[in-house]
Amino acid sequence: MSFRRRRVGFFFNAQLHQVMHAAPTAIALSRDTRFAVHIVAATHEHLELARDLAAGADAGPIDYALARGRMSAAARPGRASIPPKLLTLALAARGLARFDAIVVPERTSLLLKWMGLGRIPFIHTTHGAGDRAVGYERRIRRFDLVLLAGDKQRRRMLEAGVIREGGYAVVGYPKFDAVRFAAATARTAYPFAERRPTVLYNPHSAGSLSSWERWGASILRQFAADRRYNLIFAPHVKLFEGKRRPAEKLIGDHAGHGNIHLDVGSRRSVDMTYTAMADIYLGDVSSQIYEFLSRPKPCLFLDAHGAEWRDDPNYAHWRYGPVLRTADGIVDAIDRAVERHPDYVAAQEAGLAETFDNTSDGAGALPSERAAAAIAEFLLRPERTGR
Repeated sequence: MSFRRRRVGFFFNAQLHQVMHAAPTAIALSRDTRFAVHIVAATHEHLELARDLAAGADAGPIDYALARGRMSAAARPGRASIPPKLLTLALAARGLARFDAIVVPERTSLLLKWMGLGRIPFIHTTHGAGDRAVGYERRIRRFDLVLLAGDKQRRRMLEAGVIREGGYAVVGYPKFDAVRFAAATARTAYPFAERRPTVLYNPHSAGSLSSWERWGASILRQFAADRRYNLIFAPHVKLFEGKRRPAEKLIGDHAGHGNIHLDVGSRRSVDMTYTAMADIYLGDVSSQIYEFLSRPKPCLFLDAHGAEWRDDPNYAHWRYGPVLRTADGIVDAIDRAVERHPDYVAAQEAGLAETFDNTSDGAGALPSERAAAAIAEFLLRPERTGR
């Protein structure tokens, strides 16, 4: 009796950064001959990034396709980086129905369950390992399998009742593998003519949490007037989503400042280029803080909304450096954060260990390989195969 290969679709229907979180797992699963791996995405840019990652790894066969197939391209309002998500879901549902499982890094795609795909297992990779409550929301309960970066996610999701025993696996952080794959095919030049200590300013896109709207312009002006540091401004990719003109104006206004580099949504803003390049982190609530802290470094956090954060797990990362309630004198504050960094090293190391499970299965498996193994074990359980 022949064994039918299980068709697994990795579906990308959000901004480009999410490819980095799930494509490494698709690459690892493509080496398993029991599965036929497909990557389906909203745009050509998503497919290009996934192909580039696969080219830097020992990938097996992968089929790549646009979510809309041969249908006419959906409009991108305001020059958004992706078509409207719900329209893409409606157009893609029929094609996605052919898969034996669908893997997604976001939650909006769960609507496919009400578009005729209710019997297909949905697997969630998540797309970050931060502290904000949105990462532990109740929609996660609707997934059949959830892949987790470490014990922090496991503990908080169990406490929130959004995962259950047998319905999750702790696999580590596959995005770290994506960085290695990307490095195999590309080299990134330092974006400044003069070497100085480099600050990454990484504000979030959510207005109720971000420092950008209140303090961002002032921060850029202060760094432009003070050359002690180079500054990389690389916000969350959604901050300028669909806002082409404001983005172009911002970049134009700072084009003459040799110590400021602005990136409002390129591939380099999502592939950990800047978190690896920077010496100091300046931000508010982005999960990228944990990617920056792959080794302990100085951090400075901006509380633009008067948060009661000290005992709030959604702000646990604010234990890793000083927290400011003003952006005045920001360059001097960076100096002080660098001086005080030894006071925060222990907290940073503890937070990193809780966030990312870097253990292996005894064979030195990468996080993406552990994730692929978890998917394989789940899909080939006797109750699913009928054996």
